[in-house]
Amino acid sequence: MTHQQTDSRTGFACTRDVATRCILQPPLSHMYVLSPYVWRSRNGYQVLVRAVNHSSDPADKVARIHARTSLDGLTFHMGDHPVIAPGPDAADKDGTEDPTVMVENDKLHVYYTGWNQTNKTPQLMSAGGPDSQHLEKQGVAFPSTSEHRDTKEATLAKVPDGSRRLFFEYSHNGHSLVGLASGPSVAGPWTVQPPLFHPLAGDWDSWHLSTGPLLRSDPNRPVMFYNGADKHACWKIGWIAFDAGLTRVVDRTEQPLIVPGPVEPPYRDIAFASSPVETEGAI
Repeated sequence: MTHQQTDSRTGFACTRDVATRCILQPPLSHMYVLSPYVWRSRNGYQVLVRAVNHSSDPADKVARIHARTSLDGLTFHMGDHPVIAPGPDAADKDGTEDPTVMVENDKLHVYYTGWNQTNKTPQLMSAGGPDSQHLEKQGVAFPSTSEHRDTKEATLAKVPDGSRRLFFEYSHNGHSLVGLASGPSVAGPWTVQPPLFHPLAGDWDSWHLSTGPLLRSDPNRPVMFYNGADKHACWKIGWIAFDAGLTRVVDRTEQPLIVPGPVEPPYRDIAFASSPVETEGAI
């Protein structure tokens, strides 16, 4: 089934189609698979996904990150071993989630969320290597602090002056918000900058915000497909455009670009953006 929705202000057209699929073997075939990050490489397309075991007790659900390559970007035959597994670091001993990828100098840089069930604290962590099958953990990249609690879900970008920008989600006074940091390289160190955007009172994204993937086809006007929600945590996907240096907002959607479809209880109505791939004039 395909559904198309167009933003009247920009002409962004969104076609929702069940196309990409992961062919799962045990143990992944018995898990939830979500948060796919897909990117193009010399060998076709790569994907990192978060896999979570089924359990009636949330504390027993442990996420890990799996990888695979696809020639067409539509079908991925997933491997049975995680490429980023939990532990032994205390920061991610109970789960590895939400992978984000940046490729520089033929090296893969992965930011992911580590979960500590004892402290109930997520923190942004990183790993790197020549490819997705040979990643080495590099520890906590952006820790949870009193000002930026529960850091997670990174978005990375390089700006014209050669430095990097790190968007990240954090919690504050019951809100999920999007923070910003700058650094000299993809590995940091990171210096916190003022956030570029906030929830909009009375709108669909009035309470929660979460980072999403950046579209860089127009280098002078990068666009983020971000996630937003009201106080009831009904998450939808919108877009926001920045200047080339990612220093200010130049435009922002008034209505969500993608809304969740109907669901049956006990499932929640959530739409979340994970990654964009541009090919043949389409996103």
